[in-house]
Amino acid sequence: MSIAPSSSGTMKPPRGRPLLPIIIAIVCAFAILVLLYTQTITFLSPTSIFKIKSCSRKNTVIKSNDKTAENNVDESLVDDRFEFDPEECNVANGKWVFNRSVKPFYSDRSCPYLDRQVSCVKNGRLDSDYRHWEWQPEDCTLPRFNQELALKKLRDKRLLFVGDSLQRGQWQSLVCMVESIIPEDKKSMKRGRSHSVFKAKEYNATIEFYWAPFLVESNSDEHIIGDPKQRILKVDSVSKHAQHWLGVDILVFNTYVWWMSGLRIKSLWGSFSNGEEGYEELDAPVAYRIGLKTWANWVDSTVNPNKTRVFFTTMSPTHTRSEDWNRKGELKCFNETKPVMKKKHWGTGSDKRILSVVNSVVGKMKVPITFLNITQISEYRIDAHSSIYTETGGRLLNKEERADPMHHADCIHWCLPGVPDTWNQIFLAHL
Repeated sequence: MSIAPSSSGTMKPPRGRPLLPIIIAIVCAFAILVLLYTQTITFLSPTSIFKIKSCSRKNTVIKSNDKTAENNVDESLVDDRFEFDPEECNVANGKWVFNRSVKPFYSDRSCPYLDRQVSCVKNGRLDSDYRHWEWQPEDCTLPRFNQELALKKLRDKRLLFVGDSLQRGQWQSLVCMVESIIPEDKKSMKRGRSHSVFKAKEYNATIEFYWAPFLVESNSDEHIIGDPKQRILKVDSVSKHAQHWLGVDILVFNTYVWWMSGLRIKSLWGSFSNGEEGYEELDAPVAYRIGLKTWANWVDSTVNPNKTRVFFTTMSPTHTRSEDWNRKGELKCFNETKPVMKKKHWGTGSDKRILSVVNSVVGKMKVPITFLNITQISEYRIDAHSSIYTETGGRLLNKEERADPMHHADCIHWCLPGVPDTWNQIFLAHL
């Protein structure tokens, strides 16, 4: 080693200074090792954006683009969804993906159990893309519907859908999704004014529907009163309906759209025998809360959760105001052929006050209730309603009525096959 001369030009014997660079190098190396170790700990930390999930995960796909490094970090893990777990997966958070290979399990020509109201193709609808969108949650992979598995899960059980015509649509959807694999002599359908029963004989299983649009009793239950102003609800009683809900293994309830007439609800306590005397007009959310509490009290006091499982289908959105998705004109959902792609789209057809009431009432119940959270996923589907391809008063819309979608397009009910098939896909995943 050469040693530089001192400033005085004299040579001095070496002391401790040559060790200093070595010490500095060792300290730096140690610091680098510590830094690498802490980075590794940070990468595995539960608070990290690279948090490792406890559930199984698909192979990671790396997406390259010209965005900033920060955005690349956010979007690099594009398919880390875990297998469906109802306790872990938020099904409502996701998107509709077009997939031409997705084929419905039935058509409105092949399934004999569909109402004409929802048989859109049979009624003249020519476009078919609305039948090929599949719901893809962001958090998990939603299992595909399996007909045989569905029937096996229903073996020796009674499944009863209770509610309005939208609930009837979900019932018809499920029946049509499974009936094609059952031989003709091994199935039956009995339709009634209020109670209808499809039976899969080999499985000793029934898939049933009971008409109760408000869940609580009303003067419009058996003979529908078209004018909402004339409807009166007995908000403190479900007993007339509930006698048909006993002995059921799986109950699926819904109630929403009949409360949304825009009018105050005529609410009655006690008997209808006094006619209209004694009713009180209440705002819809107030009357809805009272009615839902009546239903909740019946469930808590009657249902044995060890024998019966209870589901509640959240509100099915209506799409009667095209301004909600920035479309001008008075066409409602008419002629829409694609879903809304704006994330978290929420229109005026889904009343968040009602959603709040449901969360509040159900949250205080003793019997566990499983939500079928279909509202957000259905909000996007402005393209899938029966629109002008429907009937009114027992007949199809005529040419003049079809030319006036503002007054005649049905943007409440869904074409079948269609969106309710996805509701049942979610339902089966929860079973």
